[in-house]
Amino acid sequence: MIQLPVRRVHPDAVVPARSYPGDAGLDLAICEPLSLAPGERRLVSTGLAVEIPEGHAGFVLPRSGLALKHGVTLANSPGLIDSGYRGEIKLIVMNTDRDVPFSAEAGERLAQLVVLGYPEAEPIAVDDLEATVRDDRGFGSSAT
Repeated sequence: MIQLPVRRVHPDAVVPARSYPGDAGLDLAICEPLSLAPGERRLVSTGLAVEIPEGHAGFVLPRSGLALKHGVTLANSPGLIDSGYRGEIKLIVMNTDRDVPFSAEAGERLAQLVVLGYPEAEPIAVDDLEATVRDDRGFGSSAT
């Protein structure tokens, strides 16, 4: 297990936590009220900054229950937090419902943060790539 230092940049910010033991995601709550008209999107504050360890990245993801029940998602999902970023985590929240507005109070969980390790990849220019069975076939290439 790695430690994830979290700093409140807003006094009412909620430190992220797992809803259930073993959950990959840490729930992110907003620290300000939110009201979204149908189709509207807005940048919303979590009031938190984190120190992602080197060799890791934070991925900000929508909560599936909000997406199903209210059509609320994140416009840039997944949002990426690099290990060198120390600013506030903000969410680009979007109401995809065509008819019903959405509102949330400060302290409500609207997203989740997953921290994953990654190998550093060094791009190198080549003339050819190794052939595979799939090769360059794209979307729908495995449909029957």
